[in-house]
Formats: sequence, C-alpha cells, structure tokens
Amino acid sequence: MLIELLIRQPGAMVQIVQQTPYWVWGLLAGLLGLGASQMFARSAGLLRVLATPLAMAAFSAYGVISAFGPTGQGGRTAGVWLAAALVTAGLALWLQPHAAPGTTYAASTRSFDLPGSAMPLALILGIFMTKYLVGVELVMQPALARDTTFALQIATLYGVFNGLFVARSARLLRLVWRSAALPSSGVTA
Repeated sequence: MLIELLIRQPGAMVQIVQQTPYWVWGLLAGLLGLGASQMFARSAGLLRVLATPLAMAAFSAYGVISAFGPTGQGGRTAGVWLAAALVTAGLALWLQPHAAPGTTYAASTRSFDLPGSAMPLALILGIFMTKYLVGVELVMQPALARDTTFALQIATLYGVFNGLFVARSARLLRLVWRSAALPSSGVTA
C-alpha cells in the first residue's frame, strides 16, 4: 500500500516524514554514524566487534515481536526470523568461510585490525528501513499485523540481514579461536 500511495501521491512522503517522531531521526543518525565508521580501516576490540551484530539482532527481534506479537504471531514470526538468520549465516559462511583479506586479530591486545567495508552500513540501513516501513504500513493498514504472509516475509527479511551479521561475526571469532591455538601473536584472515 505504501508504494502505491507514493506512486499515486508522491507528496504523501512529506506527511509521513513529518509525522515520524524526532527520536527516530536521531536513531537513524546514530546508526548511519555507526555504519559509516565501518567503511574505513580501523582497529576494534572483540566486544566492540560483536556489539553491533548483537544490537541489530535485538532491534530486529524487537521489530518482529512489536509488529506481530500482539496479534498472536510473535512465536511463529520469531521462529522464522531465527531460522532465516541461521540459514543465511550458514550459506554465507559456506560461500565465504574466511574473514575479509587484511583482517587480523592480535591476541595480546584482544583487538582486530579490520579493513573498511560498506556491508555493515548496508545491513544496518536495511534493518532500519524495514522497521520504519513496516511501522508506516501498520499505521496505514493495521490489519496487516494479522496477515501471516506479510508477517513471515518481514521476519524472513530481518533474518537474512541478521544472518549476514552473524556470518561476519563468526568469521572474526574464527580468528580469535585460531589465535588461541597458535603461539604467534597475530592471526590473519
């Protein structure tokens, strides 16, 4: 419905944006900053590297449960979200089992040297836009919250985004585990 509305009445987007609470734009700015910071080579500790995927998983789970839980579809959609995340992570790890070239882990400082990547920004924006657009759709058409097909499609989309984050984290954790098994202080991808 949202896409049809925007095609027929492009000015409706202005009204949608104006009615969006200010805190949403603050959240978007923070997420953009987080994603943009990962576009450049940097060093980061293990906890910091894992914090973004965990936060985005929580944001996705909240998106699924808050949108579809009140209609009794919370368990089903959460299950589909989790299954999609696990399948996507497994497939991504199968297709690309190693961390990006140039990624290293120093056990002595418990930190990674990471090359820049636009992928975290794309995933963060994907999750944010999914949450935002689903929120707009549900305001415009509350009955969609009871539409099983819509709910499962959205849960699957969230799961795909999170699965890609999980795969990236798993690749990095492999470097940590390898460093524990090797006597050298720096492990590369």
